[in-house]
Amino acid sequence: MNKIAFMAIASLAIAACGTTGTNNVKVLQDSTIKIHDEIMPQIAHFDRDAVKIDSILNNLKTLKAAKADLDTTTTKKELGILKANLESATDHMMDWMKAYKPDSTDIKYFEVELQKVSDMKKIFDTVSKESQDKLKNF
Repeated sequence: MNKIAFMAIASLAIAACGTTGTNNVKVLQDSTIKIHDEIMPQIAHFDRDAVKIDSILNNLKTLKAAKADLDTTTTKKELGILKANLESATDHMMDWMKAYKPDSTDIKYFEVELQKVSDMKKIFDTVSKESQDKLKNF
């Protein structure tokens, strides 16, 4: 009888450990996707901002005529950098999504992915603020 009880308890303990690991993976996976889902809609804004930048750059002469104090050289440089930052953030997200393996069961994998997407959120927040600040006057 003791052997049977021991085997039953051992089986339950092993099953519980497996469930805990699975739960931890699920929690990390859900956290990763939650952050992804927060920042993914910003790509549409980044795309619109990039189009706006192109329009501004194509119409600098007209803008200069309307705003005599506009430094077109600085504006061109700043907007070029901003557009590159917008595109870089978007490309970073696309690359991350292509490489993401949602079916993985490796807890270490999801720990790394959660860190990657958390870092990407910081980048997106920074670029979004930069875009708002630089484009508010146009």
